[in-house]
Amino acid sequence: MKSRKLPKVCGLNCLTLLCIPLVLPILRCTAVGTGSAGSSSSSGSGRANGGDFDYRLQRVRNVLKEVPLIDGHNDLPWNIRKFLKNQLKDFHFGSDLREMAPWSSSAWSHTDLRRLKEGMVSAQFWSAYAPCSSQHLDAVQLTLEQIDLIRRLVHLYPHHMALVTSAAGIEQTHRTGKIASLIGVEGGHAIGTSLSVLRMFYQLGARYLTLTHTCNTPWADCCKVDEPGKYPHIGGLSSFGKLVVKEMNRLGMIVDLSHVSVPTMLDALATSQAPLIFSHSSAHAICNSSRNVPDHVLQRIATNGGLVMVAFYPHFVSCSGQATLHDVVDHINHIREVAGIDHVGIGAGYDGVNLVPKGLEDVSKYPHLFATLLESDKWTEADIAKLAGRNFLRVFNEVEAVRDQMDLLRVQPIDQSIPAEDIMGRSYCRYQGPRT
Repeated sequence: MKSRKLPKVCGLNCLTLLCIPLVLPILRCTAVGTGSAGSSSSSGSGRANGGDFDYRLQRVRNVLKEVPLIDGHNDLPWNIRKFLKNQLKDFHFGSDLREMAPWSSSAWSHTDLRRLKEGMVSAQFWSAYAPCSSQHLDAVQLTLEQIDLIRRLVHLYPHHMALVTSAAGIEQTHRTGKIASLIGVEGGHAIGTSLSVLRMFYQLGARYLTLTHTCNTPWADCCKVDEPGKYPHIGGLSSFGKLVVKEMNRLGMIVDLSHVSVPTMLDALATSQAPLIFSHSSAHAICNSSRNVPDHVLQRIATNGGLVMVAFYPHFVSCSGQATLHDVVDHINHIREVAGIDHVGIGAGYDGVNLVPKGLEDVSKYPHLFATLLESDKWTEADIAKLAGRNFLRVFNEVEAVRDQMDLLRVQPIDQSIPAEDIMGRSYCRYQGPRT
């Protein structure tokens, strides 16, 4: 009779297993982790390396209990204007909007309080946006109305949201379990070429200004001029545009470079004393959209101490109408490799797009993104904490420190006539499409 080998379990034969004292924990028999989502390794060390998705998801949740998840851009306020004409009595933010008209039938809707809580979002920049068509017309009024809308929305949900205007406020609000709600003004045309308007926006709670949207202002070029066949309007920032950046430094207002041209990026980096951000942009080396950040600017952002908050819109991620969570991971990893772990964050752009990556369908999915990053040995929980919020908190604190230093030096508000060249030649870069 031929002898037969004893079957092996996890690399051990059954005879060996019989010799193991029964008081030992039962061995978990799985294949060695391959690094793919859902796989797990045969030991505790394998688990620590991120083999099991559920285990990684729990690690992410533990991180986000300690560190606020801060997203740089959400366009929900514009959707409320578009669908409800800013009438909040008809807006049920605490309900599942996926089950309520008109949100349930809209590809532009990705946000409600339930999903924000599920996604463990601790701080959200809400966009106060006025379209480029309002430039030189009623852009200032529209922006004021959107700021008012954001403030009224927060006031309606005091047990869930709090209006925040400082880095310390984000951390304090995180400890209470509420969502810190911050205001970002999207598009320099919103200030009407007036530093006085800029200052009033700050007083009303705005804490960043995106220098352009998808249209040139009289003092700054937008990203559209970088596209083939297009020509610069100014060639970056005009003298007045540089004054805007300097006044934002004095105020403690973050300069946002999403939507601007590459020369405008470089001029702002050369002018600002404080770190700058891209509130919702991705890596140009992976997808060559004019909305993304080229590597030489990423290197300058690292020197400046700034931050690129990665956008999720498929046309910025895969240069097509389709993308996956893993495409977003590629952008995060690229920015990390070029600029460093201290200079990458999250700025999804939900509610301003009608296409989203598979696996990142709405604001509830942020933990899945972070758990996927933990598949790689390159990512630790400390790195996830930086990506989620610590990097932005550092930037915000440094912006406030520059403000405080300028205040100590008694730097006065800029009071200067607008140069004639900044009023003339108002050619626009008009664009109809997603607002992100």
